[in-house]
Amino acid sequence: MTDQATLDQECINTIRFLAVDAVQKARSGHPGTPMGAAAMAYTLWDRFLRHNPRNPAWPDRDRFILSAGHASMLLYALLHLTGYDLPLEELKNFRQWGSKTPGHPEYDLTPGVETTTGPLGQGFANGVGMAIAERWLAEHYNRPEHEIINHYTYAIVSDGDMQEGVTSEAASLAGTLRLGKLIYLHDDNDIQIEGSTDIVFSENVARRFEAYGWQVIGPIDGHDVPAVETAIGQAQAETERPSLIICKTIIGYGSPAQATAKVHGEPLGEENVRAAKETLGWPHEPPFYVPDDVLAHMRKAVERGQAAEQDWRQRLDAYADAHPDLAAQFQAQLRGDLPDGWDEGLDALFPPDTPPIATRNASGQVLNALAQRIHALTGGSADLAPSTKTTLIGYGDFGLHEYYGHNMHFGVREHAMGAIASGMALHGGVIPYAATFLTFADYMRPPMRLAAMMGAQVIYVFTHDSIGLGEDGPTHQPVEHLMNLRAVPNLTVIRPADASETLEAWRAALLNREGPTALIFTRQKLPVLDRTTLAPAGGLQRGAYVLWESVKGTPEVILVGTGSEVHAALDAGKQLAAEGVNVRVVSMPSWELFDEQPADYRENVKPSAVRARVAVEAGIELGWEHYVGLEGAVVGMQGFGASAPREVLYEKFGITVANVAAKAKALLGR
Repeated sequence: MTDQATLDQECINTIRFLAVDAVQKARSGHPGTPMGAAAMAYTLWDRFLRHNPRNPAWPDRDRFILSAGHASMLLYALLHLTGYDLPLEELKNFRQWGSKTPGHPEYDLTPGVETTTGPLGQGFANGVGMAIAERWLAEHYNRPEHEIINHYTYAIVSDGDMQEGVTSEAASLAGTLRLGKLIYLHDDNDIQIEGSTDIVFSENVARRFEAYGWQVIGPIDGHDVPAVETAIGQAQAETERPSLIICKTIIGYGSPAQATAKVHGEPLGEENVRAAKETLGWPHEPPFYVPDDVLAHMRKAVERGQAAEQDWRQRLDAYADAHPDLAAQFQAQLRGDLPDGWDEGLDALFPPDTPPIATRNASGQVLNALAQRIHALTGGSADLAPSTKTTLIGYGDFGLHEYYGHNMHFGVREHAMGAIASGMALHGGVIPYAATFLTFADYMRPPMRLAAMMGAQVIYVFTHDSIGLGEDGPTHQPVEHLMNLRAVPNLTVIRPADASETLEAWRAALLNREGPTALIFTRQKLPVLDRTTLAPAGGLQRGAYVLWESVKGTPEVILVGTGSEVHAALDAGKQLAAEGVNVRVVSMPSWELFDEQPADYRENVKPSAVRARVAVEAGIELGWEHYVGLEGAVVGMQGFGASAPREVLYEKFGITVANVAAKAKALLGR
């Protein structure tokens, strides 16, 4: 071996055994993939990856995703060795309480981790979103002689990733969009938890990805540094297609149990650790051994990264001199700032004499008005834009022949759409929205959960929100979905009652920098509430507010509604008031926003002394006991919907003014 080849091998073995020792010390984890994929990962990080360990958030860095998140120690070893703020003690504390080295990589916990991975396929699709954001920003901001956005998105993906449906969806779209700066290394080791991949996975991956429109390189020897280096160079040379480099590897490389499922998801055991170190010429003691020459070599990433960022900042300064307005807008988008005056004058969209309008249509009007003010706002739907009203009129398409437009087209791919939108948000510089019917939220629940976990600002637009959509029937009528979404921590769910609340819902979503927001809209037209006699719609910002009450002071009964059912609650309240009942009507578009309010505000809206409470919502009743109490009542759905005109459905399922009023009277003993 040449001196460089010897050093390369020493670096690779350091990565391997940092992973092995960490898993052994934790008595849990996945040593096999780090051992098998160390060479390809090292080659990428040492020869190609542009990153600055001293500033993991440098905007023009290359992105690296470990989609096979179970191999987290591979990434932690790389981060430590290249100089990120991840000391060796953190590797020794792998999978322990309070460590920065959890079992699977977590965004915003470990410096250098670009996205939370573990659920297979999600990282693959996140990377597609990052590549889309890179291309979109480059189209909008790069100018001749002033290139400020130009970076790659890399990932290591596993055989398990390849089996997930979301991977197929995302790969198909990436190929269609010709995302040439997307380069994935496939760790093809032919092993999964239950044994050989042959038992479930016999397809020709290369031909499959060629059919998607990818450049496929290999199979190559994933343990051969020069072969991997040549392949990545070839991938970079291809600008019109994403690239998949198929790297044949041996899981658990060097271990007596290599190439078996035994090394996938459990420690090697002391005897096998010793044997593996002997096989690869590594000292058994001390554990977590890092040779000085390895650390010196890999820490050169700090100097390279600082120089690369400094060069970029000089180019950014020159860009700002030549294009000051563009530069200011670009940097504001990277920070996530909303432009000054972004929501001024929007209240004029829906004056009191506005005729009845579906909240999906009102949302479309708000969205188009916002697009004129917020350049970062971009997104699309799963082939449903005409129905979800999410087309930005006059803003062009992002696609095969144009990359400047604001309208994304995801195709009938809800799962990938959700994960791609997360990748766009994590990349930065854009505020993505993703739209479909509420009943199809189930198809994108995994990426929504991860977005909530990561605090990613993604706006989900869900329309056709209940049995109110009518004749399409129960397959398209969401019943349990609102409660399903409300169960996700850090996901803000908002179901506005009319056009005015819809505007406020968009305000809330854009101001929510801490996580994703789900906006829930109707297909059917709803009256625009006359705010001259009712409380202002701005009460939505607090989650729930007193919309109307018959008499000031403590009421006898409180009626609570969301969305289209607020109108039923209001009509029932006025009917009860005419019968001499002291009634309060509360619009409660967002449980999450309401629960964040101070205790005195919540007590003001629904005084604990008032036990007679009725909630009405065209969804399952589960969960409402938290707000109406065990002594209260709920008017909702007991099962699935049916195919019929919406007026018939509301009557048949008992979601009516009369039923709300009757429930209230029963609670009052009248």
